[in-house]
Amino acid sequence: MYSDELSAERLSPHILRVTINRPEQRNSVSVKVAQGIAAAVREAEEDANIRVVLLAGVGEKSFCAGADLKEVAAGRGRELATAGGGFAGFVEAQRRTPWIAVVDAPAYGGGVEICLACDMVVASTRAGFALPEVARGIIAGAAGVFRLPRRIPAAVANEMLATGKSVSAERAHALGLVNRLTQPGRAIDEALLLAEEIAANAPLAVQASLALARQAFDLDESALFDAMRTEVGAILASSDAKEGPRAFVEKRAPVWQGR
Repeated sequence: MYSDELSAERLSPHILRVTINRPEQRNSVSVKVAQGIAAAVREAEEDANIRVVLLAGVGEKSFCAGADLKEVAAGRGRELATAGGGFAGFVEAQRRTPWIAVVDAPAYGGGVEICLACDMVVASTRAGFALPEVARGIIAGAAGVFRLPRRIPAAVANEMLATGKSVSAERAHALGLVNRLTQPGRAIDEALLLAEEIAANAPLAVQASLALARQAFDLDESALFDAMRTEVGAILASSDAKEGPRAFVEKRAPVWQGR
């Protein structure tokens, strides 16, 4: 369900780029954007050829400014969340395909929460990150209140949540919120390099690894060992688990089948 407000294109057979195209509205999340991102999640989960998704915004003013307050004021606020996907069709989505946020402009509110829902973040020095909800009498209710303290030191997260103030891309990188930092205009190129590095690996193994990593703060070690054994069993039964050692012995690049 893509539209003029959100596009999706293949950058390679295995990499999908999803772009919010509302620069005049600071790429805020509209109903169309939420529905489009939800559709992209479904496409990436249903198409085994897609191994990585990049999520970007158009323009230099904002990666994403969160919810479109005009749509909220018009009584459509609930439609900015989708069934199963939550806010923006994304923050609660159950998925295995890795997503990388490409942040080449400031991210605010729900835009930061979208970044936190991604597996990795590539940002330029033009970016910044803020959860200003408390200044508007609300909270970062699309998981920012608990995902941010899981990604950066708790004291710093608490300060961001309680003051609403922004941190620079450089500090976000030093804190571990941002994986790779670039000059303005280069974030998409660096994100594509990262995506290619990921896509070169066995897709089922990547998905299983990240699925377990996402549960690291939710389960105790006993439950994590059980979940890991389940994933390991499925991976060892795959053709890719046989292809990897075979390619190593034969001194050639592996040909992954994703099954």
